[in-house]
Amino acid sequence: MDVVRVMPCLDMKNGRVVKGVHFVDIRDAGDPVENARFYQEEGADELAMLDIAATVENRKTRLEWVRQVSAVITIPLTVGGGINSLEDIEQVLKAGADKVSMNSAAVKRPELVNEAASRYGSDKITVAIDARRNREMPSGFELVVAGGTTPVGKDAVDWAKQCQTLGAGVILPTSMDGDGTLAGYDLEFTRAISDAVNVPVVASGGAGTLEHFYEAVVKGGASVVLAASVFHFRTFSVREVKEYLQSKGLQVIL
Repeated sequence: MDVVRVMPCLDMKNGRVVKGVHFVDIRDAGDPVENARFYQEEGADELAMLDIAATVENRKTRLEWVRQVSAVITIPLTVGGGINSLEDIEQVLKAGADKVSMNSAAVKRPELVNEAASRYGSDKITVAIDARRNREMPSGFELVVAGGTTPVGKDAVDWAKQCQTLGAGVILPTSMDGDGTLAGYDLEFTRAISDAVNVPVVASGGAGTLEHFYEAVVKGGASVVLAASVFHFRTFSVREVKEYLQSKGLQVIL
């Protein structure tokens, strides 16, 4: 079995880490540099930093945030939000990111995924897929973009398959129905994606108990577990999550 990786996520707005519920009701969760340093010390395997307002505000990811955070960590950093072109990817990688995450821009112009993977390698390219339940879609999940504000009329699982074909090295699905609720990952959605692709899948959105992390791997098929609220508000430490997963027979790096 693969080693399970734990990935805290810094959702960024106005230079601060924030956390919402269902992508709204935002509250402050601290300084990004302090959080990044803390999570690395705790044993995080990777870190995500998502500029949640970039696409909605029609601007680029703020590169100074990337520089500040990458300067205090050595674990891989995935950066997303407002990345719309190869030039954007180049700037974010130069600012210190190890990987970039695309969402709305990839939906708008799928060729960007292929171009980016060809230039920088699939291992640098993550496609984030936000979805919500819609029984009219073949898989039951509809793709949404622009921070979860705009439904696309496209099946989210079909899109995940297309992204893999285009060269994405990681798929990061988030269920709008679960985000920030602490009610557990959307296992049905995560499993639908992980069954459809053979690249690593990051479980995201809704972790609230230690059991949720285990379920994401065993029932959802994820190889990376991403969480924000439970880490930011110190419900659990990264180490507690890893020790729990290990106690349940999963492989982690302590």
